[in-house]
Amino acid sequence: MRRSRWIVLVVLGVVVLAVVGAYWWQRPLLLTGTGYAAHNACAVTHVAGRDDPETDLPPNPLVPVLRSSVTDDGASGSVLGVLARQRAWFTPGFGCTLADAPPTLPTPTEVRDAANPFSTSAVPLAPDASPEVTAALDAAFGIDLDGEARTALGTRGVVVLQGGELVAERYADGFTADTPQLGWSMSKSLTNLLVGRLVHDGELTLDQDHLRPEWTDERADITVRQLLDMTSGLQWDETYDLGTPITRMLYLEPDMGSYVASLPLAHEPGTYQQYSSGSITLLCSVIAPDHGGADFPRQELFAPLGLSTMVLEPDGVGTPVCASYGWGTPRDWAAVGQLVLDDGVWNGERLLPEGWVAESVVDTDVDGQEDGYGLGWWVNQLADGTLRYPELPADAFWMSGHDGQSVYVVPSADLVVVRMGFTPAADDRSVPLVADLLTALG
Repeated sequence: MRRSRWIVLVVLGVVVLAVVGAYWWQRPLLLTGTGYAAHNACAVTHVAGRDDPETDLPPNPLVPVLRSSVTDDGASGSVLGVLARQRAWFTPGFGCTLADAPPTLPTPTEVRDAANPFSTSAVPLAPDASPEVTAALDAAFGIDLDGEARTALGTRGVVVLQGGELVAERYADGFTADTPQLGWSMSKSLTNLLVGRLVHDGELTLDQDHLRPEWTDERADITVRQLLDMTSGLQWDETYDLGTPITRMLYLEPDMGSYVASLPLAHEPGTYQQYSSGSITLLCSVIAPDHGGADFPRQELFAPLGLSTMVLEPDGVGTPVCASYGWGTPRDWAAVGQLVLDDGVWNGERLLPEGWVAESVVDTDVDGQEDGYGLGWWVNQLADGTLRYPELPADAFWMSGHDGQSVYVVPSADLVVVRMGFTPAADDRSVPLVADLLTALG
């Protein structure tokens, strides 16, 4: 009997050790999922003011076992309420930060919407749209689709500006003109503007190198331009999956810029283009600390433009996550589009160097994985003269987020089109929307 009990205890001990070992082996992957859940619940609730954060969880094997809990100062995420717990902290003016403890952040610069001619204070409602524009919006929202397909399409807001005026807008149920929405990689285009602000003020150049003190090897040759156009050569994998560099950076690293800076070179700087959220996040870790830290975007961009709903959330050391975490209402995103359409002039004041936008929207002509990417903006005319989207004018360019968020700028039509949504697995119809609006508006 004693021997049998001893065998049972040994077997149980082995099982427990195996389970514990398996958990710690898989814990980094689990933390990726719980980090996403915590940050998402915090931001959707406290930044966007919504009560349905679970609707912003992308398809993932962990989703059925993820649990989130919202508090007055943030949110937490875990597996089944117990394992791999992560915490996100909400700070007014800065949004949510994934960290073990509340981040130490500066007092946020006050941002008034009086400088923004597209705020709801300035224009409470868009004018009635023409039948042709209404039909374009119907298609963008999937009115012709069944319920399941319309949900997969996930359009949440469309704003149209032409001639510097708000000409049309529409929002999905649960969203209004005052609901901030996450732009994901549209934030990279904001980074272009932040760099442009410093270049305009003579505090930075695109060819500046020796950007990190620990770079004493070939990485010291990496320039601001190469981080902005994704030709830094740093080893990277943008695959949004458990355990990849992009998800590790966003959900496991408190100092995201230092993590990216620690990566080795995979290519000589300036010779190969590879899409990298790491490069943009690293760039902001270089330029933000001497210009307000987490408050840098508010000082340099949001306040001058009157983007009162916009935030660019910081990491655990207070660096804005410039590649991914920009939030704003569709109208505020439209204002950004209008700024670049007007070559960086806002309310009569030049905020960007003359010609900055023209230089930023030229396809980077090097070997690599991308076609049509300039300095933080996607462009329609490729380096060889062909068009990425023949149905759009050659001068069209845009910012783009991975769940179907976009701001299209068409200078030849004096047009800005914002499409916001949650579309991880369907055609978002952004390009057809812009093409339809070009026809409808003439």
